[in-house]
Amino acid sequence: MMKVAIVGNEQVKTQAVVKSLKRLLSQKQIDIDVENPDVVLTVGGDGTLISAFHKYENLLDQVRFIGIHTGHLGFYTDWRNFEIDKLVENLADKQPSTASYPLLELLITDKDHHKEKLLAINEATIKRLSKTLKADVYIRDQFFESFKGDGLCVSTPTGSTAYSKSLGGAVIHPRLKALQMTEIASINNRVFRTLSSPIVISPDEWITIKPEINDDDPCVITVDGNKYNHSHIEKIEYRISQHVIRFDKFQHTHFWNRVEDAFIGHEHD
Repeated sequence: MMKVAIVGNEQVKTQAVVKSLKRLLSQKQIDIDVENPDVVLTVGGDGTLISAFHKYENLLDQVRFIGIHTGHLGFYTDWRNFEIDKLVENLADKQPSTASYPLLELLITDKDHHKEKLLAINEATIKRLSKTLKADVYIRDQFFESFKGDGLCVSTPTGSTAYSKSLGGAVIHPRLKALQMTEIASINNRVFRTLSSPIVISPDEWITIKPEINDDDPCVITVDGNKYNHSHIEKIEYRISQHVIRFDKFQHTHFWNRVEDAFIGHEHD
């Protein structure tokens, strides 16, 4: 028997959709199980789905996600709120088919050699709280450049349409298992010099950032907008995770259609 979890925000419109979903699922004898679901339904927007991803990231190998948007089409939400009858029918009657997107894995090592692993669906950034960030950047453990500026952003292909794009990064199709690093307001002069362009690395490569920090001014790491303050970081390794996020393909919107709708918005005949 299929088990479903529902994640929504606190908006009145969202709660009305959640209530209708529960009724329709009950009619189809689909159980709701928030602890151990097979499918996670999110109601709201991309932010709601990203929150659900982190809530269930320990179950990524068994769950698949379906996003229902209550506003404009997002990059992770395929269904509109008035289509939930059709969605529940598909859940009950059709064999699942999934689309998988790559994830970003961070391995943070502190100066006492303790390690912490984090996952991101969109991006991770590193910045300083009140000073310029200084950091050495390595690719495949070989020195690449010394960076000085506001910070650095490493993004997944799906995250390439988010913060990375606003930094001048390329939009990358999610079938490409690539990571992209973009600079945040780098300083370039005769003393400090960086590539000053986004870089895209292949699946068998990884990026290592070794920041220059001290106890008085820790660096800030963000993972999909969640903030972590660290004072004793030795290095952070960024690579493509062995895990993926899986979406049901009952009504999956083509990636470039999402990009066109979000950023260009042509009206079609």
